[in-house]
Amino acid sequence: MKSALITGVTGQDGSYLAEFLLEKGYKVYGLRRRTSTPNYENVEHIKDQIEWISGDLTDMASLIEAVRVSNPDEVYNLAAQSFVAASWPQPVATGQMTALAVTNMLEAVRIMKPEARFYQASSSEMFGKVVETPQKESTPFYPRSPYGVAKVYGHWITVNYRESFNMFACSGILFNHESPRRGLEFVTRKITDAVARIKLGLDTELRLGNLDAKRDWGFAGDYIKAMWLMLQQDAPDDYIISTGETHTVEEFVEIAFSYVGLNWKNHVVLDEKFVRPAEVDLLLGDCTKAKENLGWQLDVSFDELVKMMVISDLQKYESVTHGKSLQWT
Repeated sequence: MKSALITGVTGQDGSYLAEFLLEKGYKVYGLRRRTSTPNYENVEHIKDQIEWISGDLTDMASLIEAVRVSNPDEVYNLAAQSFVAASWPQPVATGQMTALAVTNMLEAVRIMKPEARFYQASSSEMFGKVVETPQKESTPFYPRSPYGVAKVYGHWITVNYRESFNMFACSGILFNHESPRRGLEFVTRKITDAVARIKLGLDTELRLGNLDAKRDWGFAGDYIKAMWLMLQQDAPDDYIISTGETHTVEEFVEIAFSYVGLNWKNHVVLDEKFVRPAEVDLLLGDCTKAKENLGWQLDVSFDELVKMMVISDLQKYESVTHGKSLQWT
């Protein structure tokens, strides 16, 4: 039986990855940071199948102990301060949790289990003010947020450990990937949650910033398979994971509202407060290398993703509508 240590296991990606690895027969260890009110919402259904280890990415000693206890064949470093908007008011915390924490995790692996295979969650936000479209593994980085800058550090320190210590360390440069488990602070989930509330008469408007921003959106459940595939190869490498399609925020909004029979223009209000200080206008990834080298493929389309998220949020609010059963397909 293989074992895997996942940081960020209670998040969107971590929960899908834990499910995937458990189905493959892995023993899954999850690093859990001590909080006064633990949040297991995304992993409630598999919580008892995960071996929990207390630790914090900013505390090296706890990470060394986590690697010692789990003795992992594979380590997936998914934990970070992952909300771009929060990185401007919290730049130092973002640097500690999203950048330096990667070094802590790599050092813990190097010291305790150097032969373990390591995955680092890199991000399309590293491209920021893009210098070419579509973005490839060779495209230079130009981050436009403290989050993007921190992710660049995490990416390059992973490359450095691979080259300096001959570690099997990979980075997946994942473009935007969403799901019903996405946090409400992210624009996609903010939209689908609002659509459900407005449709059910619980709200009337949705406030958004830049509707023209273009993103390459995929389904998180597809993307975590690419993470695993990277660690099954003969040699470590970095890969872009994307759909190769770009859609505007406005397109996402239109599909979500039209699915429940509403005109988005009657409910969306533009609010300057949600516009980024430095906007990333266009992200579009070229995932040819991942498809050819890893045999990775997408199963969920953009339209299917939006509808999946709307359905989930509609069902979530069933109890608010006096227990009325809603049938959405």
